[in-house]
Amino acid sequence: MIVLTRKRLAALAATTALVGGGVAMAPAAAAVPAASAVMASGGTAPACIHRNVFEVLQYVKISNHCGKTMQVKVVINYGPDSSCYRMKNKSSFGYYWAYGRYGKTVVC
Repeated sequence: MIVLTRKRLAALAATTALVGGGVAMAPAAAAVPAASAVMASGGTAPACIHRNVFEVLQYVKISNHCGKTMQVKVVINYGPDSSCYRMKNKSSFGYYWAYGRYGKTVVC
């Protein structure tokens, strides 16, 4: 277990400032594209994508109320995921699965 005293913490901060200050001072805007890339490639679908899950029937109905075309897929834990569906505004689709449990709906 490493214990950082005030003296060691000050020495560490000074070393970081001298050696790797550029890394510590990276602009926060650099993190934004990474977060939006995750949302665009599999992040949880927004709340305007309505989900009606019927676990007993192993069925989910997905409806688009986003005001624009969305692409979504259903993720089934321990089972087969759906394909990526392109949904126009005010449209819906249903997905049945044979085994597993409903996990989430993601954008794709």
